[in-house]
Amino acid sequence: MTYIKLVVTGPFSAGKTALINSVNEIRGVNTDVDIDAGRQVKQQTTVAMDFGQITLPDGPTLHLVGTPGQQRFAFMWEMLIIECNGILMLVDSSDPSSFAEARRMFDFFAVRANGVPMFVAANKQDLPGALSPDEVSQALNLVGLGQAGRAVALLPPPGCIACDRSSVLSVLEAIVPYLAVGH
Repeated sequence: MTYIKLVVTGPFSAGKTALINSVNEIRGVNTDVDIDAGRQVKQQTTVAMDFGQITLPDGPTLHLVGTPGQQRFAFMWEMLIIECNGILMLVDSSDPSSFAEARRMFDFFAVRANGVPMFVAANKQDLPGALSPDEVSQALNLVGLGQAGRAVALLPPPGCIACDRSSVLSVLEAIVPYLAVGH
């Protein structure tokens, strides 16, 4: 079977699990646990990985591998990008306080991705005060990264709403042409 392994990453509460769950066609893997301390933005957090699968209309099958969003799980990030065909970073466009962490994560993956295409999607575009994809790109200083030979950064307009299946499909369909086919 031919598939593409796409790693879905981003800071805590960026929407990685929601994105995978909104398009998942199989009984996926979810390693969320209850949050007992720290930021109470949500009830649970991913501690190992999420996994889902989607076969795009007239396209390939994507294996979606979601990373934990917290720095303390960076050892998992390195394991999960092995043999991946692309990396999709979600950024919570309604939470500028998470942008510094998103930039650190982008740099972490860019150094270790060995030329694997990277994409950034401005998530939570449906929330009040959400910055536009262009504003997120400027805040993260992503303009021109592809030309510098580091990684491809793409924020497809109009951004992303991870809990909306059609929005997620639009993002995935926009990046698939840039990904090499896997196994």
